[in-house]
Amino acid sequence: MTRQVILQRALALASEVGLEGLTLGRLAADLGISKSSLLSHVQSKDGLQKLVLDFAAARFIENVLRPAFLVPPGEARVRALFENWLDWPKSDPLPGGCFFVAAATELDDRPGPLRDRLVELQRKWLGVLAETVMSAATAGEFPPDVDAEQFSHDVYGVMLAYHHAARLLRDPAAAARARAAFEALLASARRSPARPTPDASGASSNDRPAGPPEPQDVSLFAGKEGVSCRASSNA
Repeated sequence: MTRQVILQRALALASEVGLEGLTLGRLAADLGISKSSLLSHVQSKDGLQKLVLDFAAARFIENVLRPAFLVPPGEARVRALFENWLDWPKSDPLPGGCFFVAAATELDDRPGPLRDRLVELQRKWLGVLAETVMSAATAGEFPPDVDAEQFSHDVYGVMLAYHHAARLLRDPAAAARARAAFEALLASARRSPARPTPDASGASSNDRPAGPPEPQDVSLFAGKEGVSCRASSNA
């Protein structure tokens, strides 16, 4: 049995029982192999959880990012990222739905290396979205002062709402509503909306945390088996 097969089944199982519920014994039983056989591939529960998280990130890259980065920089690439993301639960289905939404709920108040890795991946993904919006501004399709970070934040909110509507509410109009919300964000970006105003504490947009990673590097998964996408003006 290959490591790829093991990780594919582990990811599917984790989408149903959570990362904490993913144990070596349970996975071995699910695969129909002995625990000692599984230990030749994975040495610990913590190691298995980390491998599954990175494996999910690699699949996200292959299904969402890589195809979008074949599209020239501009609004079309922004749209491709959104459509691929929206289609991901269908093109690469898991029995428990979006793994990252479930993992965020499970790990948000559980400090440790696994949470740290998930936060890193999510921040990089928000950075990729923001960079893609800025590439559209560079291409002249959005105003140069477009708030790319706000756009990426809002798109993420649309996707969370879509997941809730589609999975929990079983709303048949969930995808249509998500697309309508995305189109409104695009229309707003083309007009370059005003940036956030100072809040009651006096903080302004200049006081916000540092922005996304430097343009060009949009890797979400680093390591021996890692894959990445790199944007360029010729992409």
